[in-house]
Amino acid sequence: MAVTLLNPDGLPKPEAYRQLSIATGSRTVYLAGQVARDAEGGKVGEGDFAAQAEQALLNVGTALAAAGATFDDIAKLTVYVVDWSPDKMPLLGEGVARAAERMGVDPIKPATLVGVAALAEPDLMIEIEAIAVLD
Repeated sequence: MAVTLLNPDGLPKPEAYRQLSIATGSRTVYLAGQVARDAEGGKVGEGDFAAQAEQALLNVGTALAAAGATFDDIAKLTVYVVDWSPDKMPLLGEGVARAAERMGVDPIKPATLVGVAALAEPDLMIEIEAIAVLD
């Protein structure tokens, strides 16, 4: 099979989708959007945008590791933010910086930030998805 679907240890195990897929051949890794949930699916940082950004990016790192990838392999990030406004930028930067420091990575990648009306659950403020390419 050319695509392997995974719900890796360390991330929630949703029934409706898988957290990432690994396509063989070109070794492109597509991550489902990661949100502020711990490995058991518990809420992290409810009402705290910076804490949610930090957890979402930490979950991206966990998913990448399950695929044998690192942040160096990320080709594209897409960040979805509920009710985006420029005043949220410092909080986004704070959360990303904390996650990057904890993982020891450079978080600066090609990225798209999209303001949205809502995410899958009402307490979620941010979702981050990634595409990684491996040798």
